[in-house]
Parts: sequence; structure tokens; C-alpha cells
Amino acid sequence: MPTQDLSALAEHLERTHITGEVATAREINLAHITGFLEGNEHLEFDVEPKRTWTWDQVFDLMVRRCGINSDRDHVEGQDTIGTELCLNALNRYRRRFWEAVKAGDSILFATGHPAGLFPIYQHMAAAARSDGANVIEIREGIPFKGGDLRQINDVVMFQQYGSLAHTHYPEPMRLVLEQLQDGGGRPDFVVADHGWAGAAASAGIPTIGIADCNDPGLFVSEAQEELEVCVPMDDNVLPGYYSAVIDYILAGTSN
Repeated sequence: MPTQDLSALAEHLERTHITGEVATAREINLAHITGFLEGNEHLEFDVEPKRTWTWDQVFDLMVRRCGINSDRDHVEGQDTIGTELCLNALNRYRRRFWEAVKAGDSILFATGHPAGLFPIYQHMAAAARSDGANVIEIREGIPFKGGDLRQINDVVMFQQYGSLAHTHYPEPMRLVLEQLQDGGGRPDFVVADHGWAGAAASAGIPTIGIADCNDPGLFVSEAQEELEVCVPMDDNVLPGYYSAVIDYILAGTSN
């Protein structure tokens, strides 16, 4: 992509608070590091530490790979996501995605943030399908926590009480993988986030993911060489704001 287009994308990311100064409060980011290390069921994402991670080590990782404020004395208020870090990871993300498409891989798309990230994946799935990849379809209705798992426009999500629901749990991905395994195989490649991505990567499936600055689990997974790419960005801005991100990903066509 031409430099001027990348500059425009960078400006868009910061203007819409996908990167730069983002909505997630600093105190939440710091608390989630603690929650991840304590194995909080909403924050561990099925990521099992391969070594002993200290709080300071995870904090430093989030500075390097996500771009949170490096000042340890900054404990409340605004926090940040690095725009250049996002762009660099997004480039690796789209390159790896198109490699999988070109190889004709069986690809599974899933999200725990249907109100934000769903548009990204549905466009990626459509592009993958049109370029010859096998976009995986599940048997919908897998029960989970009073609801079930559904697939809309090729993207698997959790439904509860008649509404698509936000979830960080890894169990939905484990349930999907069990179903697919019973049917004769599992995905060659996964595009997801939160526990969906963490569980797939921990199962040894090539996976790329998106993570916010309060999601240290996926950055640890990437550092442990499980998750292949972790893109730092706010994961719940208005869906239309991701259109520029979608355009960038789809511009990396395998043709």
C-alpha cells in the first residue's frame, strides 16, 4: 500500500480511537494483567503460560506489543494503543490470511465481539470464499451458558436470550472444535479474537487474532509462539469505523 494511503489509515485509526488514545481506562488495563495471571475465566483465554510470567513482564510486553503507556506511575485515566504497532501487526495479519486463502485452507471465523469485530470477519470470509478457500460451516445450535452458538455470514458467535452476546470464554471454541473433530477434521486456519482465538492457538491450530489493550492473554500467546499474529486495536468502536481496516486487509489479495 502506498505511503500516503498508510498515512491516511494511520490518521483514521487515531481519529476513530481504534489506536492512539482509546476508550479503555488505564485502571482496567492494569487490573486485567492481574486477572490474566490469576487465571480469571474471562481473561485467561485458554492461554497456559509456558513459563513463569511476572506482572512486570506482562506489563512490559503490553508496552512493546500493544503500545500502552510505559509509565508505571500512570495508574488511572487514559491509556493508549500504538498506531505503528497496529499497522505493523495488521500487515502481518493480512499477509498470513492471504497465504491461508491461496493455499486453499479450511478457515474458521469466530468472534466474541459481535457488535464490533463481526464486520471485519464477514468481509474476510466472503473474500476467502470467493478466492477458493474452504470457509468452514458448523452445525449451529451448540448449547452454551443458556444460549447457543450460531453462524451468521460465515462467522461463529454466541447467542443468548435472542441476542448476539459478548463473550471472552474459550469454551465456545473448544465446543466447535469438538464438533468439527467428530465430523472428521478441524480447521487448517482460524481468524478470531478473545477466547475463541486463544483456545484455537492453544490447540495448535494456526490462528491470527485481534486484541484490545485490556486483553493481555493474546499478546502472551503470541509471545509464546502459539498465536501467529496479534493485532493491537480497540475491539469495540462503531462497526463502520472498521471499514478502512477491512479495505486494508482485502487489499492484500492473494492474486
